Amino acid sequence: MVKFKGDSTPGIGTEIKNAIMTGVSWMLPFVIAGAVIMGISRIGASMYGIDNIWDSSHAEATNVIIQMLHKFDGFGGLALSLMLPIVAGYISFAIANKPGLAPGMVGGLLASNLGTGFLGALAAGFIAGYMVRLLAKYIKLPKSLASAGPIFILPVGGTLLTCSIMAFVIGAPLAALNHGMENWLLSMSGSNKIILAMVIGAMVGFDLGGPINKAAVTTAMALLASGIYEPNTAAQVAIIIPPIGIGVATLIWAKRFPESLREAGKASTLMGLIGVSEGAIPFALANPKIIIINIIGSATGAAMAVGLGTLNHAPISGFYGWLAVDKWPIYVLSVAVGSAIITVGSLLIFRGAEPVETKKTEAVPKFKVGR
Repeated sequence: MVKFKGDSTPGIGTEIKNAIMTGVSWMLPFVIAGAVIMGISRIGASMYGIDNIWDSSHAEATNVIIQMLHKFDGFGGLALSLMLPIVAGYISFAIANKPGLAPGMVGGLLASNLGTGFLGALAAGFIAGYMVRLLAKYIKLPKSLASAGPIFILPVGGTLLTCSIMAFVIGAPLAALNHGMENWLLSMSGSNKIILAMVIGAMVGFDLGGPINKAAVTTAMALLASGIYEPNTAAQVAIIIPPIGIGVATLIWAKRFPESLREAGKASTLMGLIGVSEGAIPFALANPKIIIINIIGSATGAAMAVGLGTLNHAPISGFYGWLAVDKWPIYVLSVAVGSAIITVGSLLIFRGAEPVETKKTEAVPKFKVGR
């Protein structure tokens, strides 16, 4: 009836990881659009001394600009409300192709209504994807009706089964787990929050976009749906510190670095400013000692940001989202402090020698085209 991507995947672990990354990658544009629009609205409102532009009373304000800013905040909230349906829908899509999209999105919307948060949306996406795949495998239709499967039987059956499992089987336990985690995190104060921020920062700075980094960032993003912003603040600060710190080091004292990494330093700085930690990877490969410095700098910046009360309400680490952060000057200062630690550490570790793997031993022979 329908062929699925999952039919040729090598293993369940790889399939699950790819599905999550697919869901998150499709979700991010909605989250970024919503968060930036809300940030514009709230920054604009702050110029009028308003710190609750989302309040419905501002819809009837005499100032037309305030009314407009209130509507902008609503537009941003509308975009953010799609976060859970989109991530669930595209997790299901990664597993079961187009027939899984509707069951996943509806399941994600139900997860939001049930109060299961990001965890419930992940569950809904996987349930929908595998339910649609099972239906496709076991429901056999005659050729004359085969075209009805992908557009009728699979979406309808998958949506009904996904919603039933979410509502009657796992919805209540997941909601309880989500609320318990929320209450635990909300009860954290003072040194506990700082320790949590340090752990998240260290994980993010460790492998620069690898599985440990992704685990910390994805968990922090999951808590955004529950209104818990400290883990996300720590993660977004830590993401940009290594590439900025190392990039600045190459600009300050280029001769301390191998020639092969000097150009990489310029790219690293730019990648850090737009929120891509992978810009620092070439330096970690050339000299793994820098990983320790990355961990220290990222953990310090993350702990400083959270400890001093900044809050990043969106999964945006690039400079274009800094002004929307609560107490943004302290947020930027935290990034600068963490980056400075890595800059100094980089200059101490790198001493100008070419890494072993870049030394040329002999010319590579050119291939000749045979007759």
